[in-house]
Amino acid sequence: MAVMRTTNATVDRRALQRRVVRVLALGQVLGGLGVGATLALGALLVTEVSGSSAWSGMAATMNTLGAALLAVPLARLAQARGRRISLSTGALTAVAGAAVTIGAAVLGSFPVLLGGLALLGAGSALNLQSRFAATDLAADDTRARDLSLVVWSTTVGAVLGPNLFEPGELIGRALGLPPLTGGFVIALAAQSVGALVYLTALRPDPLLLAAADGEAAGRDRPSPGGGLAVLRSSAPARRAVLTVALSHATMVALMSMTPVHLSGHGASLSVVGLTISLHVAGMYALSPVFGRSADRAGRRPVILAGQAMFVAALVLAWLGAGSPVAVTAALVLLGLGWSASTVAGSALVAEAVPAPDRPKLQGVSDLLMNLAGAAGGALAGPVLALIGFDGLSAALLVLVAAVVLSHRGGAQRDARPDPPALGGGAR
Repeated sequence: MAVMRTTNATVDRRALQRRVVRVLALGQVLGGLGVGATLALGALLVTEVSGSSAWSGMAATMNTLGAALLAVPLARLAQARGRRISLSTGALTAVAGAAVTIGAAVLGSFPVLLGGLALLGAGSALNLQSRFAATDLAADDTRARDLSLVVWSTTVGAVLGPNLFEPGELIGRALGLPPLTGGFVIALAAQSVGALVYLTALRPDPLLLAAADGEAAGRDRPSPGGGLAVLRSSAPARRAVLTVALSHATMVALMSMTPVHLSGHGASLSVVGLTISLHVAGMYALSPVFGRSADRAGRRPVILAGQAMFVAALVLAWLGAGSPVAVTAALVLLGLGWSASTVAGSALVAEAVPAPDRPKLQGVSDLLMNLAGAAGGALAGPVLALIGFDGLSAALLVLVAAVVLSHRGGAQRDARPDPPALGGGAR
């Protein structure tokens, strides 16, 4: 450790942080490319292999479940071995998932296919962890901005990936693979390159360097117990995780039912596609703006602004459910609200507890975020069938109210200046 401490003294922290953000952004582009290339293909491949469209939703379910189950193990690996090993392991797990999925298509095995799609969820899990990796060495006044830049880079892969359907099919045919598997070959290649990028370029490891600096400064070692113990012991951590999880559940619930609602009211596939594309643009395109705002104005004001956008989106979807234009506008606002709430909420997660406990809390946050999203998507269908799209929109206001009330209560309890080093939960 003495060698590490000596090395730390010679490191230009801001220059290193800029390089770390660039590496993470490149990894996000590659990861997003892999996820985007297989996003629609998963449901189609499940239908093809199972022989029934009734199983098509299992593609997204298994991917989300895989991301949730892998979030905590990857976070523990990060704490033990650093971000470089954790992120590259996540990318290689996604590579294995793509390979298993292709093998399942060749064999025509539905259970193996579900297992492969779950392993592919590692791609989503490492993309979530990457945003936290951007905060390990970040200065207090740029933490949210650095996090948001990594989130924003997902846009590139998310936009390019779905456009690789035809090239993927050409690659699949050239390799003698079944239809609908070419996109998974692209995902396999993209995640392989991503693993190589993480392994070779994340040196020195940002999390290990931050931990060594903390030890040199005499800071506390990690507290006993796992992420749930950290969550129970810290009210700011609970508010931060609640913000991220419920904001994600709100977004997924309304977004996942929008294609069904629009199609049921006669909208063409092009209108549905445009609506979802604009929604995705709202999720990512302005994330650096929200990150910079969170650094300058504080985390809580940006979170509350995001919840205000959620309210506007839900009210517009509630009152304008019969208008495709109103629904599209609501989805754009929904994406913007998610972006503001997730960027500022994730920054709060990154600084709600002392540095040694952050990886554990981040893993639990990603786990609960994925589970909340899965629950939101699963429950939205029955709610839509029972009370319609407008009723679903109105019902989701309850989740927004829960986030707002938690921060209003937190503002009253935390009415004191932020700690100078860690930022604390008062922001």
